[in-house]
Amino acid sequence: MAGRALKTLTWLVVLCLIAAVAAIGWGYRSFNAPGPLTEAETLILPRGEGVLAISRRLADAGIVRDFRVFAVGVRLHRAERRLRAGEYRFPAQASMLQVMQQLAAGETVVRRLTLPEGLTVREAVRQINATEGLQGVIETIPPEGALLPETYHFSYGDDRVEMLERMRRAMRQVLAEAWPGRASELPLQTPEEALVLASIVERETALPEERARIAGVFINRLRRRMRLQSDPTVVYGITGGDGPLNRPLSRADLRRPTPFNTYVISGLPPEPICNPGRAAIEAVLKPLASQDLYFVADGKGGHAFAESYAQHQRNVRQWRRLERNDGQ
Repeated sequence: MAGRALKTLTWLVVLCLIAAVAAIGWGYRSFNAPGPLTEAETLILPRGEGVLAISRRLADAGIVRDFRVFAVGVRLHRAERRLRAGEYRFPAQASMLQVMQQLAAGETVVRRLTLPEGLTVREAVRQINATEGLQGVIETIPPEGALLPETYHFSYGDDRVEMLERMRRAMRQVLAEAWPGRASELPLQTPEEALVLASIVERETALPEERARIAGVFINRLRRRMRLQSDPTVVYGITGGDGPLNRPLSRADLRRPTPFNTYVISGLPPEPICNPGRAAIEAVLKPLASQDLYFVADGKGGHAFAESYAQHQRNVRQWRRLERNDGQ
């Protein structure tokens, strides 16, 4: 009897070992086999969850077939402490091994926020606060002109205030890099003055090929102590940078005394009127050398330039004719 019992126990042990080896083999194959996804799928994994909760989310989303196999596989690979929260996009047929490796590497979805040139800080803050995927709310408005227009990458859950600070650091860096290479004898004493003038250039033209020439006009006027007479400064003085004026400027507007109205004040406004881009800053620091003192819209999306007031008046009359013809 004892021998039969021992023999039975031996067979049970062998069968258990065979079953265990089979289970391990099945689990290994399952962990490495192509997953159930038929197309790429995006999933957000919140912070603070353990392996089991993450495994259930992946299974509920149809990314892995069996949450238990995934959880065991992660533990066997000793990767449970390396799985990172965030937004992930898993490719079609991703295996559990590939899913684990993607989570451990933190290969999250890269989102983009593009801040266009020429927005005021209030407009920029509204855009950042409305951007999906960021968290927190910006409540303090930074100084005008402090943000660099650029495309910024971020991950789901990044902080809006930190995004704002990234934009501020980027603007400081661009100014610090561009200022030492400025043209000689510019009538600009500080990088801050260059930023103010660049903001005016940014709002005066959307054509890249015109920036340096328009900057040259304003530099020439500053050298001669002529008022800049820039319409966008008048608009900013009226709106305070809260948004567009949504109506044409009137003669009364041009005479309206504000700290920004360059038809009334001499020299530069006290601060920028928008966030200028890198190209506008470089145009101001390396303006086109010319004798131009005036410019007006040419009806083709650009401007007509003039060295004398008489020539400028002819350009203005031509522009007004075009306006009248367009209105008919």
